[in-house]
Amino acid sequence: MGTTEPEAGGLADDRPLLGRTSTAERVADILRTRIAEGYFPPGERLSEDSIGKALGVSRNTLREAFRLLTHERLLVHELNRGVFVRMLAVQDVMDIYRTRLLVECAVVHGLGEPPYAVERLEAAVSGGERSERERDWKGVSTANIHFHRELVALAGSARTDELMRSVLAELRLAFHVVDDPRRLHQPYLVRNRAILDALQAGDRTAAERLLTDYLEDSRTQMVETYADLVADEDGEGA
Repeated sequence: MGTTEPEAGGLADDRPLLGRTSTAERVADILRTRIAEGYFPPGERLSEDSIGKALGVSRNTLREAFRLLTHERLLVHELNRGVFVRMLAVQDVMDIYRTRLLVECAVVHGLGEPPYAVERLEAAVSGGERSERERDWKGVSTANIHFHRELVALAGSARTDELMRSVLAELRLAFHVVDDPRRLHQPYLVRNRAILDALQAGDRTAAERLLTDYLEDSRTQMVETYADLVADEDGEGA
């Protein structure tokens, strides 16, 4: 993987997001978003000098932000080498899907009596379908992530929302390695719509069944594809 320093201009555009208080949490928010977007791909070394200058923050603030993202499993510190965007192992991908099955299906199972407030879920589904029509496959990927975040948000739990944000941010590290958003996400657009339709009809049992099948199929596809790619990289590096 490359170790080139990121262009300062890209991150400099994010400086207004820091406001007047350049806290480590806000720096971490910016870097988390950039990692999720693939601006810093898995295996990339993060330059303290370039990022610190671009965002206009101190070295201590930046190191604290790195520490927060390391705790979230998005970064890894390598002794005498620096901080890198984490490259997931196949076992990590499997565990992420195990967590998703536990959390997402439990949310749907525990929704209670209809009607359900699915307006934001509808917006995510429609956004994915619109991106498909425009052949914007990265947009499809982003809309799919929003769909699952909004699905979990139906629980009305800030803690569950935070957990899901972290899980999906970590999963996107694997998505960037596969780097084929059309293959990964387009087939699931119709399944997103089916889950939404079931919830709009007040049938959470059907929605849970559809979601379980969806996540199990996605796990199988993702793990097999990712394992092949990781094996190829190990072979090239041997």
